[in-house]
Amino acid sequence: MQGRDIPNLLSGMRILLIVPLVYVLYQEEYFLSLWIIVVAGISDGLDGFLAKRYQWQSRLGSILDPVADKLLLISSYITLALLGHLPYWLIILVFSRDLIIILGALAYHFLIDHFEMEPTSLSKLNTLWQILLLISIIVDQLPGFRISQIVDGLIYLVAITTVLSGIQYVWHWGIKAWRVAKNRKSGFDSCRRQTETTHHS
Repeated sequence: MQGRDIPNLLSGMRILLIVPLVYVLYQEEYFLSLWIIVVAGISDGLDGFLAKRYQWQSRLGSILDPVADKLLLISSYITLALLGHLPYWLIILVFSRDLIIILGALAYHFLIDHFEMEPTSLSKLNTLWQILLLISIIVDQLPGFRISQIVDGLIYLVAITTVLSGIQYVWHWGIKAWRVAKNRKSGFDSCRRQTETTHHS
């Protein structure tokens, strides 16, 4: 193992934390759940720091890091919905947005051009609200804490930024696909004209 593999290992560790996190959440062990989330957050910050500080970025890392975060969030959200702490419409909204982005990315990659994961500012804000909502729900279940109004506000913030970031992704990559297709068509037409000119001469 080399040093540059550490960020990917930390991302892999966050994926492995999904099972124990879902288990303790379902058992309503909220204090332990909070500690697992703290560990996941520290590993997320550490792998990002190491990747940038020592130029240990990699293609695998650019995929693993957001995938690990997304799997942790969506699995926690589903568990909390089953326990009655989150509305199902929010789960459907978050999942639908992620599915649209994934299908769009695959379509762009295979039909248009090479796809690079580029989280937008709205997407980063949406992820931040999702994390804060997850933590707030867990804290709200701890003895002595009652922050249900904050939880309710965060639910709607997550919903709004989920919709807006989804629209932003579709718009951004749709325009990019249109430009690539337009440039290819222009290049094809130019090449065809040159071929016709050569043929006639």
